[in-house]
Amino acid sequence: MLVLLLTTPASSFKAEANAASNQAKPYYVFTGWEGPTTRVWFHVPSNATADSPIVFVMHGVGRDADRYYAEWRDYAENYNFVLLVPEFSQTHFPKAAGYNLGNVFDKEGSVNDEKVWSFSAIDLIFDEFKQRMASNRTHYRLYGHSAGAQFVHRFMFYKPKARTELIITANAGWYTMPDEATDFPYGFKASGLSEQSIAPVLNKKVIVMLGDKDIDPNHRSLRRTPEAMAQGPHRFARGQTFFSQAQGLASRLNSPFEWEQVIVPGAEHSNAQMAAAAAPLLAK
Repeated sequence: MLVLLLTTPASSFKAEANAASNQAKPYYVFTGWEGPTTRVWFHVPSNATADSPIVFVMHGVGRDADRYYAEWRDYAENYNFVLLVPEFSQTHFPKAAGYNLGNVFDKEGSVNDEKVWSFSAIDLIFDEFKQRMASNRTHYRLYGHSAGAQFVHRFMFYKPKARTELIITANAGWYTMPDEATDFPYGFKASGLSEQSIAPVLNKKVIVMLGDKDIDPNHRSLRRTPEAMAQGPHRFARGQTFFSQAQGLASRLNSPFEWEQVIVPGAEHSNAQMAAAAAPLLAK
């Protein structure tokens, strides 16, 4: 039924979308780019129309797109947005460089062809899916948690013209700070990024979402290099540092600043807890 969803005209969108959402394997394989084939988990809600929002959810370090799909499926259904969860496997996008850092650089530190950056897949997945489902949407919404939040905040820096209308970065473990004096990946030095290049991003609708109980300085997956520790002792502090630095940059550049910092009371390092807070914002 996926084939029917991806070729159906708008007039029969609802029936075919419902059938596709109930298939045994709610994913398809995306091949429409220069990078490796990429599985995309999806859910089209039963009351979807061609005007329903399209939301990307980026998985964490476990590359467990199936779990993120399962945790977000009911939110997509209840809030009536189309859910897309791309799966960037360790095989094709190894380690942090392949996923969290966007596959921008190779092992020797040379810049990869932009066509194979993991960042480059997102707009193309959006274009393909919206065309095949006859969607009227011209922009999409993007959420990432933990390693997915690392992907998301670097994505918006490297792809400032991406067709996002809302970005939520939730509980990233560490950041590429908008700081030209600090070496990449902790800052912009030798990254190809600059304060001027990301100025348009400061005027985008971005939410830095932080769980106020994500404060374990010894969490098993928390990076504790000196550069990461300089950002703060734990994720909650590091997220506040990131927001503050972006706000300071906007002030120095005399640029509009449309970002928000949203604190989720009681939330630890949990996508499920953050999803509950993020879903209604992504549905607006």
